[in-house]
Amino acid sequence: MTEDTKLIPKGSVPLNVLIVEDNVADAKIALRAFKNAKIKNNVIVVNDGLECLKYLKREEPYQDKTQYPWPNLILLDISMPKVDGFAVLKELKKDLVFDIVPVIVLSGSKHREDVRKSYENGANSFIQKPVSYEAFVDLVEGFNYYWNVLNRLPEGENWQ
Repeated sequence: MTEDTKLIPKGSVPLNVLIVEDNVADAKIALRAFKNAKIKNNVIVVNDGLECLKYLKREEPYQDKTQYPWPNLILLDISMPKVDGFAVLKELKKDLVFDIVPVIVLSGSKHREDVRKSYENGANSFIQKPVSYEAFVDLVEGFNYYWNVLNRLPEGENWQ
C-alpha cells in the first residue's frame, strides 16, 4: 500500500460533484483534473446558472436520476450568462431541499467584494481558480482529501 492509498478510506463512495461553469476550457480542465485524481468522483458539468437550477429541480432534460444524480457538492462559477452564481446561491439557500448541498464558489475573481458577496449569499467556501493545470490538479487532490476523507456529509434520500 502506498502512502497515497492510505488516505483513501476503504469502501468510500465517490461523490457526485456538479460543476457549474460556462467557460468550456475551464470545464475541460476541471474534468481532466478530476479524472486524473487519486479519488474518483462522479463529475457532472452544466454550462450556466439556469442549467444548474434546472438540474436541481429535475426539469427537462435532467429528470433521469441515474444519469443526473443528486449532487453532494456544487462547484459554482459566479460570472456566467443567463443566471449568475450569486443568483444561483440565493435560489439554493432559500429552498430547504437545496440548502443542504454545500456550494463552493470556484471563480477567477480576485475581488474582495466577490468573496464577501459569495459568503453573504450562502457559499460554503470561495476558492480562486488556479491558473495552471498542475495547480488545478493540486486543488482537486486537496478538495478530494477534504471532502472524501476528512469531511462528513449528511445522509438521506437526496444523498444516495
